[in-house]
Amino acid sequence: MPELDSHLAALADELLEAGCIKFGDFTLKSGLQSPIYIDLRRIISYPSLLQKIGAAYLPLLKRLQFSRIAGLPYAAIPIATAIALQGNYPMIYPRKEAKAYGTKAEIEGDFETGETVAVIDDLATTGGSKFEAIEKLTAAGLRVQDVIVLVDRQSGAKESLEQAGFRFHAVLTISQLLDDWEKRGRVDQKKIEETRAFLKQ
Repeated sequence: MPELDSHLAALADELLEAGCIKFGDFTLKSGLQSPIYIDLRRIISYPSLLQKIGAAYLPLLKRLQFSRIAGLPYAAIPIATAIALQGNYPMIYPRKEAKAYGTKAEIEGDFETGETVAVIDDLATTGGSKFEAIEKLTAAGLRVQDVIVLVDRQSGAKESLEQAGFRFHAVLTISQLLDDWEKRGRVDQKKIEETRAFLKQ
């Protein structure tokens, strides 16, 4: 697992300071008790952090072939917007629910059938929500090859997406974050050990 460069280490610290990554005792959507909670919806209140997050995706995106990016609702829409502004990539997003009026659109934004889109999300856990969004995009005639997230929780998303034929990319993994914070003494050792034990379950 490569160490974080100085830019990503600084970004990791800002996520911690903004309360986007918290340590404690949390109940996850799955009902599991977790010693770590990642809430990337908070970044919209920190414009400079949002900008840095958008920039952090660019080195990964520059290596891929696609016509536009698709931000997943809701947490990744501001991230995809930051990426679109900095990388000059056209953006679309699949709606969580189709509009019941007007165009009744399932996908917002301009696109052509047959185009390839890179899917942008904030976080990957098991990959379930990615498959739902990919289904909407492919139903509209778009092709999906790559899924890019800011943080991979390393809970099976990479494996399930790759098994289904998609390429998965993460700016940061939870292991990299824990290793970096441990090395620099940014997070209490006990909390890091509890989180590692939880992730191995």
